[in-house]
Amino acid sequence: MINVTQPFLPPKEEYDKYVEGIWKRNWLTNNGPLVNELEIQLKKYFGQKHLLFLTNGTVAIQIAIRALGLKGKIITTPFSYVATTSSIVWEHCEPLFVDIDQHTLNIDADKIEEAITDDVSGILATHCFGNSCDINAIEKIASKHKLKVIYDAAHCFGTVYKGKSIFAYGDVSTTSFHATKLFHTIEGGAVFTQNADLLKRMAYMRNFGHDGPEKFNGVGINGKNSEFHAAMGLVNLKYVGEIIQRRKEQSLFYDEMLQNLKVQKPVIQQGCDFNYAYYPVIFESEEIALKMKAELEKRNISPRRYFYPSLSSLDYVSTPSPPISDDIAKRILCLPLYHDLSREEQLMIVRILLRTQNY
Repeated sequence: MINVTQPFLPPKEEYDKYVEGIWKRNWLTNNGPLVNELEIQLKKYFGQKHLLFLTNGTVAIQIAIRALGLKGKIITTPFSYVATTSSIVWEHCEPLFVDIDQHTLNIDADKIEEAITDDVSGILATHCFGNSCDINAIEKIASKHKLKVIYDAAHCFGTVYKGKSIFAYGDVSTTSFHATKLFHTIEGGAVFTQNADLLKRMAYMRNFGHDGPEKFNGVGINGKNSEFHAAMGLVNLKYVGEIIQRRKEQSLFYDEMLQNLKVQKPVIQQGCDFNYAYYPVIFESEEIALKMKAELEKRNISPRRYFYPSLSSLDYVSTPSPPISDDIAKRILCLPLYHDLSREEQLMIVRILLRTQNY
C-alpha cells in the first residue's frame, strides 16, 4: 500500500535513549525537561525568540484567537484543512471567506480589503502546502485597518520568506507537528509571536491559567504536550534537513517525469523558499481527477483530494461559495510524497497517471 504520506520514524534506539531518561525521572508531562529542551532547540532552528510547544495545531489556532481577543468576523480562506474554519467557530467567531488566488492557492490578498467591515477583527490566512501567502500585502492591509493577523502555517516547517522563517510573521503564527507533517512529534503543534507579553498570555492559557499551584491568571485550557512527544521531536529535529532534501528530490523527479501530464501546479509565492511539504496537482476537470484517483486506488495507491471539499460547504457556516476555491477543490489531488517513498514507486505512480491520461 502506498499512502499519500507516511510518518518519518528515526532510529528506534535514539528514541529509546530519551524514553529511558523519562522512566528514570518519572516526569511525564507538565512542562518537563524535554519539552523545555525542544522549545529551546526549535527557537534556535527558526531563529525565533518566542514559541510554545502545544498539544496540536488546532489548539494553537484556538489559543491564538483567544489570546488576541478576536470577536465578530474573522476573514479567512475557504481552501484549507477544516481546523482553520472550525477553530474560528469554536471560539464563537464567524468565518468570512475570501476566495483564493488561482495560482498560489492562498487567500487572494487583492480581495481582502473589499471584505472588511466594522465587525471584522482579524485575518486568519493559511500558507497552503507550505507556500507563503502574500505576506507583505496582507500585513499592509491589516495595519491600515488595525486588524490582527494569524497565519495558519501548519504545512510550513522549514519554509523561509524573505530570508526569515515564515513563523516570524503575523501577530501569531501557528503550526502543526502531527505525524503526517515533514517534522512531527507524533501529535503536537506550536504558536510563535514576536510579542513577549502575548506569549506570556498564551503560556497561561495552555496550562489552565495556572500562575503557580494555587493561583490563576485568566481562563485557560489544557494545551500542554508530553515528554514522550517532545522526545520524538528532539530526535526528528536532527533529521529535518535530510527530510526536506529528500522531498525536494522526489518533487523534482515528479516534475521531470510528469511534464506531459495535463495539470496545473501551485505557483510559489515570490520571496518564498519552499519546503516541498506536498505534491499537489490540479487536473483539467473533476471527472479527470476522479478517474486518476480511481486508477491509482486500483493498484493500492492512495492520493488525497486535499483540500476537498471547499470549506464554504460546511454545514455550520453561512457564506457565499467562493468560485475559485470551489473549483480547485474539485480538481486537485495530492500525490504520495514521504521520506521512504522509493524511486520505483514514484515511477509506477507516474506510469499510471500518464497511461490513464492517454486512454
